[in-house]
Amino acid sequence: MINKQLQQILPQVTEVVERAGVLLAEECVRPEGRRGYGDKAEIDVEIEVFLREELLKILQCDWWGEETGHVLSGYPFCWVVDPNDGTSDFLNGLTGSAVSVGLLHDGKPVLGVVHAPVTPSGISDCIAWAKGMDHLLRNNDRIFVDLSNQKLSATATVMVSAAANDKPDINNQLCAPAEFYAMPSIAYRLAKVAAGDGVCGISLYPVSAHDVVAGHALLNGAKGVLVGEDGTPIQYTTDATMAKVSGRVFGGAPNACSELNKRHWNRVFE
Repeated sequence: MINKQLQQILPQVTEVVERAGVLLAEECVRPEGRRGYGDKAEIDVEIEVFLREELLKILQCDWWGEETGHVLSGYPFCWVVDPNDGTSDFLNGLTGSAVSVGLLHDGKPVLGVVHAPVTPSGISDCIAWAKGMDHLLRNNDRIFVDLSNQKLSATATVMVSAAANDKPDINNQLCAPAEFYAMPSIAYRLAKVAAGDGVCGISLYPVSAHDVVAGHALLNGAKGVLVGEDGTPIQYTTDATMAKVSGRVFGGAPNACSELNKRHWNRVFE
């Protein structure tokens, strides 16, 4: 019954997230420039206020947001929201930041929508899934992805942060034999891997639940995994683990995540 309920609300959630994406896209072309500095943008708060109101209309439950705080009452369901994942890169003028909306049930990701309204290709991209579906939805088209047996190879792609472009040689070595693709937003990295664009998405910086729950749900729909720096599956069980999920995360094909996690990623910071 829960799976049926989740699949019934997914179109509503997707529609709300795409409306939020319009706000983000409009901010990108604002004549006076994108508002904010550092890792704080005014549009982030505006989008989350909108999402909080609309998502709680769809399902009244607990809430974990980046900008508007959290309410964890012990209710089985919890919305987990990042209104603009990749804010710093967004304020630096890069494309590819994303609206990320996930839903937990008893601490497990059961629904995810990640929407990048402005991408380097110029095409809006929205990837969605709810528990019980045997496929993902990408811009409303069904896609079937199975990450379970995929491996690092010369034809594979590893999604890493936008900063990787500043150190291409070391990132090529660490991702070999795959190639690396640098982009903002860990949420969108995980979503693109779930949609079949890559074999693993990586964040080398500490992430919170709002960064990864939606992407984690999408990976579940593609038979992938999300693991932390110790190699164990990511959990969302307490306030502390929600606030800091892990120092590093690797999401995608189990074999590729395990292999990449063993490599010496500290080299990128030297």
